[in-house]
Amino acid sequence: MKALVERIRTEGRNLGNGILKVDSILNHQIDPGLMFEMGQEMARLFSGIHIDRILTVEISGIAPAFSTGLALGVPVVYARKLKPITMAGPVYLETAPSHTKGGEVNLLVSAEFLPGHENVLIIDDFLATGQTLLALARMVASAQCNLAGVGVVVEKTFEGGRDMMTNAGYADIPIHALATITNMDDGKIELLGSEA
Repeated sequence: MKALVERIRTEGRNLGNGILKVDSILNHQIDPGLMFEMGQEMARLFSGIHIDRILTVEISGIAPAFSTGLALGVPVVYARKLKPITMAGPVYLETAPSHTKGGEVNLLVSAEFLPGHENVLIIDDFLATGQTLLALARMVASAQCNLAGVGVVVEKTFEGGRDMMTNAGYADIPIHALATITNMDDGKIELLGSEA
C-alpha cells in the first residue's frame, strides 16, 4: 500500500533489535484517514473469503482490525492482556512473547465473543516472529472456528514469521501485509521494492 509505505519511509524509526517505531501512524497516534484506507485495502484483499468475525490483540491491533471490520461489516473481538473483573465464564487463554515489552504476555478472549463454527480473520499490526499470530490461531482452533486468513499492517520478513506460520500448518491460508520490510540492519529500514 503506497501511502503506508511512504509514511513508514518518512516517519518510521529503526530502534535496533528489529524494533520499528511507527508511533505517529499506528502504535501511539492514529491517522484516521490512513487507517480507513488500510481497512479498505484489507477488505479488498480478503473480499473473496467469507468472514464472520475479526480477531486481534489489544492495543495496536485494534485500529486496523476495526477499520477492516467496518469495511467488511463484521464484528471485531480483541484479545485482552489482563483479565478484567467483567470477564466471567469460559475464557480462551494463550501466551505469546512480546517483542517490545520483553517476556510473555497473556492473551484472553471470552468464549462468548468467539463462538464456534465461524470463519475468523486475524488482523494485527505486525507479523515478525509469528508467535502472536500463532497464539491467536491456536485460540481460533480452540474455539472450533476456521482460520480464514491473516492480515497485518507491516511484515518484517527477516524475522521469519510467515515461515513459522507455514511450518505450523497454515500454508493454505492467505497472509497479506500492507507493507513489507526486508532488512533493518545498521539502522536501515528497507521496504519491499514492488510496494514503492
